[in-house]
Amino acid sequence: MVSVHGRTGRLGPNVWMARAEQGRELSMSLGFGPHLIYDGFGCPVSGLEDLRDLYRLLDTLPERIHMTKIMPPYVFRHQSAQGADGYSGFVLIAESHISVHAFPGRRYVNADIFSCEPFDVETALAELAQAFRPARVEWKLLDRGREFPKRIADSRAVVGRDRRMIARGLGLEAEG
Repeated sequence: MVSVHGRTGRLGPNVWMARAEQGRELSMSLGFGPHLIYDGFGCPVSGLEDLRDLYRLLDTLPERIHMTKIMPPYVFRHQSAQGADGYSGFVLIAESHISVHAFPGRRYVNADIFSCEPFDVETALAELAQAFRPARVEWKLLDRGREFPKRIADSRAVVGRDRRMIARGLGLEAEG
């Protein structure tokens, strides 16, 4: 079981191979926002090369993880001289963005979900696993911007302290 924002549930077998351990808490409350980094290896090629499926995933995922889509997804096919041909797509959400890069020749996909608000990480992992069916998954959940308090009172205190320190250093304020 993995706890996400107070909810618990069992993830699919491919997702369970991720870096989570039983009982690990996946809440992000200190920093600016959570950032899910997802890598799927050994994916069936068919799930990586369909522009419509990638578009559909990016079109529906924001609502499923309780985010706000603010524009339609953009999905592109790209070619590389190094043989890393693939598909990239992104959707802007009011809270930040979701991006996916799929490489059929390598049977690999990576995705990033970054938000300034908590989102349903468990559902995001399950949706990505269902869409790409990887043999192995690695993921990390980062707490971005921990140096920026979310509450304005905390921010005022930090800014005030920094201003006093700079003023003292410049000899503009008496130490006290």
